[in-house]
Amino acid sequence: MLPPPRIHATAIVEDGVAIGDGTSVWDGAHLRRGASIGRDCIVGEKTYVAYDVRIGDRCKLNACVYVCAGVTIEDGVLVAAHTVFTNDRGPRATDPDLRALQTSAPTEHTEATRVGRGASIGANCTIGPGVELGAFCMVGMGSAVTRSVPPHALVVGNPARLAGVVCRCGRTIARATAGAVPEGVHVCTCGRRVRWTAAGGGADA
Repeated sequence: MLPPPRIHATAIVEDGVAIGDGTSVWDGAHLRRGASIGRDCIVGEKTYVAYDVRIGDRCKLNACVYVCAGVTIEDGVLVAAHTVFTNDRGPRATDPDLRALQTSAPTEHTEATRVGRGASIGANCTIGPGVELGAFCMVGMGSAVTRSVPPHALVVGNPARLAGVVCRCGRTIARATAGAVPEGVHVCTCGRRVRWTAAGGGADA
């Protein structure tokens, strides 16, 4: 049985935030109203979680992660330090006549992003609006993700491009050549197998 959530005295948790048992929210974190954090998670110091964001169970958000409105993070996801999510393809500070600030709340222009279960996002990454990161994919540190990532794919760079296939355990089990990975079943040293297709990405085999 998990203990109640542990929330640091300096964290800001607004009304209407749900936090699951066993979750730790560290110093300087800010959780906005309507956000939902699952069980047995870590929300690192100075991490920001916006309005109505959904975060599953057993997720780790390291220090200084920025999770904007419109993001859903499924179970078992790692988001490393200083990762930034975005949700607007045409952001402006003001209206076109520079007379009034635009709202920081979600609007009709806010795009949804989903991070699939078991995915890992390396330190200092930027995740573009409206993308989906597939289950058990891995985004290399410092990458800028501008399009959706297939399940079990390893992507790196700016913009992020396919570099290989990763197992559930995190090992790279196949490498891309000229942006493509050989189709078929790839076997990890841990014994797990991933079937890769160009059309659908990876799936447990």
